[in-house]
Amino acid sequence: MLWLRRVRSPGGLLVLGGMVVFWLLSSASAEASDITFAVIGPHEYDLPVDFKPFNVFVQYGDGNAAGNYYDGQGARKPERGSHTWSGLSKYVHFWTFDSIPHVGFAYEVIQTESYRLADGTNYGGLGPTITGPAVWFKPNEHSTFGIQTFMQTPSATRKVLNPQYWSNLSSFMFDYEWKHFSFGGDLGAVVASTMHVRGEHSYHPGTAFHSNLRFSWKASRRWEPFFSMDWQNNAGWHDNTLGRSVADSSSREVTLGVGLMWNINPRLNITTRYAHSVDGRYVPETNAYYFKLVYLFEGALFSHY
Repeated sequence: MLWLRRVRSPGGLLVLGGMVVFWLLSSASAEASDITFAVIGPHEYDLPVDFKPFNVFVQYGDGNAAGNYYDGQGARKPERGSHTWSGLSKYVHFWTFDSIPHVGFAYEVIQTESYRLADGTNYGGLGPTITGPAVWFKPNEHSTFGIQTFMQTPSATRKVLNPQYWSNLSSFMFDYEWKHFSFGGDLGAVVASTMHVRGEHSYHPGTAFHSNLRFSWKASRRWEPFFSMDWQNNAGWHDNTLGRSVADSSSREVTLGVGLMWNINPRLNITTRYAHSVDGRYVPETNAYYFKLVYLFEGALFSHY
């Protein structure tokens, strides 16, 4: 979701997020940690109500250089390193119903992208597509509360990027704006269907619970430093063919980060952030950089202007 408000009502609004480029300066080898919705920034859910329909396009992404892996006791081991890049290209249509005042609706289509360097190999491509609706209301002029639910398809341009099962990503989202501070985030779960691959065992992935929190300080009209906290806990996999749980397949991770939102003008916004794991189990560490550039066309301004 996005952080903007209507200030005029031309026939339609197109918000275009510029290309996001990520690079890392280390050369590790390993799979990347991937907490659901970790790409969000401040004001992500500072959403409008009572507006004319409009459309949004935005690009998210991150680069992760994971040089360590958390074992079952939460100890960091110098193994399973990797160098990964991932992105989310998102189109959103926003609208309201005259018969349901003070409530906002949106439908999103999100395309994932991925590139990985690991174990002497490199590969990349388009990952699964994520799509679904969101709905929200404002308990008062300073706060927003809503629900979003998406389906993730079992499709990708390369088999190695294909999860081979459907997933539902549902979460509560919230935002509160003070004069000098902002606090927002989400709390949700990812529920997966059974994975069937011809000639292989049938598996059922465990449910993953996650939360993403952002607390920012409105230092000035242009600069907004912020803190981030991301958490995810994945239940273990179950081997349906053998009728037993898969050993060491559950995992958890907590990351903390700091970032800066730069409001260049009311329509141009850049956000950067660095995040690192502070706790984990059976997961590669997060050592990630995030960068986001968004440009708002005629008809909208960032909500904190």
